[in-house]
Amino acid sequence: MRRAEHARRAEHARRGRVRAAFYFSLMDLGRFDLMKRSGVWARMRELKWRPVVGAETIAFRKSVKLWQCHNIEPRIIGLDAKAVYFEQRMVAGGEIYARAFVATRLVSADGPVCNERIIEEFGTPPPAPELPAWLHGWRVNNALPGSRRPAPHVGGR
Repeated sequence: MRRAEHARRAEHARRGRVRAAFYFSLMDLGRFDLMKRSGVWARMRELKWRPVVGAETIAFRKSVKLWQCHNIEPRIIGLDAKAVYFEQRMVAGGEIYARAFVATRLVSADGPVCNERIIEEFGTPPPAPELPAWLHGWRVNNALPGSRRPAPHVGGR
């Protein structure tokens, strides 16, 4: 594992920019920071709830250079019956470099936590524009079967 991690670091340094796959890891930290600063993280720990990502998609506009100062701006943009949606922007110098949409859930030892329970615990999220229609379709069309249902791999390599 250390070699793989070192290779990734070497790859960042060689190319002089953040690799595409690393953006999601940075954005994970942005969502964690939002939960921590808002006090949600401490309550989730008490309730033994944990956040999981169900789906995410990203669009790139510019490359973030290695060591370049940038902000990760996460915000909750809405929810549906299955997910809480975040929009996350990577911003540098007042420009959007990348934007991601992330469908998340909270899970407990008993399974997914329903949105009604989340709202009961944390309140209604701040008003946001209606979720874009494509976002619902994207999550539904991208979804794999739940972890308690089979997902056979057919025609593998």
